[in-house]
Amino acid sequence: MTNAVVREWPSATATELDAAAEVLHGKTIAVLTGAGVSTDSGIPDYRGEGAPARNPMTFQQFLKDREYRKRYWAGSHLGWRRFDGATPNEGHQTIAELESAGTVNGVITQNVDGLHLRAGSQRVVDLHGTMDRVRCLTCGQTFARSDVSERISRANPWLDEPDSYELGPDGDVEFTQIEDFITPDCTVCGGILKPDIVFFGEFIPTEKFAEASALVQSAGALLIAGSSLVVNSGIRLLDQASKRRLPIVIINRGATKGDPRATVKIDAGTSETIGAIASRLAG
Repeated sequence: MTNAVVREWPSATATELDAAAEVLHGKTIAVLTGAGVSTDSGIPDYRGEGAPARNPMTFQQFLKDREYRKRYWAGSHLGWRRFDGATPNEGHQTIAELESAGTVNGVITQNVDGLHLRAGSQRVVDLHGTMDRVRCLTCGQTFARSDVSERISRANPWLDEPDSYELGPDGDVEFTQIEDFITPDCTVCGGILKPDIVFFGEFIPTEKFAEASALVQSAGALLIAGSSLVVNSGIRLLDQASKRRLPIVIINRGATKGDPRATVKIDAGTSETIGAIASRLAG
């Protein structure tokens, strides 16, 4: 097997950092984050350069076929312990500190890892849901992921140790030995359980997008960190900021769909770049 060539990205220049701080200074900032914010916490990116090609399961596949659900739950269970053990990095912590200082009005995240909340951010709009909750698609009952994980372990004691598999961006691993796997069902009604996240082919809840829009509408600038803006929800929020002629700062390793409309675009890692910008804003 040929190993992927991973590009070494340079750090942001002082000129780039000064330019970003200048357009953000004195403004209330709405922050939109993607997978690139969590890579320094050990959670891989879907689309970053060097990331392996992935074919995520769609909501329609999960819903219609029990074999798909078995494959999903087996892989998700094996990845859950490592995913849940990830800790916030400098980028998460800096964003939380900026919110505490009143500079940031909230965080809109496309990530499902819950790391912004663990870092101390108070107003977090999890556009794509969160992996630490499980919902019944029949009766709507919600369960803690940790409780469902314990049930899966008891029903499937033969599962291999998770450390032998490569973790995916949504906390799952590739696993195909599903013949004997027993999927968890709702203990209230026996219905289908699904992690409380937005699958491919599924719509973001209207109320979630309304919360995100409200943050952008009440902000004086938009900071986008670690998102390639391939997902439509991010582009729609960028559109709102652009129509209001807000300053837009994009930090991402590689090109994004929003680059032509960015006031400042920085090709660099998010954690250290956000920290450096925050130091300038405080100076």
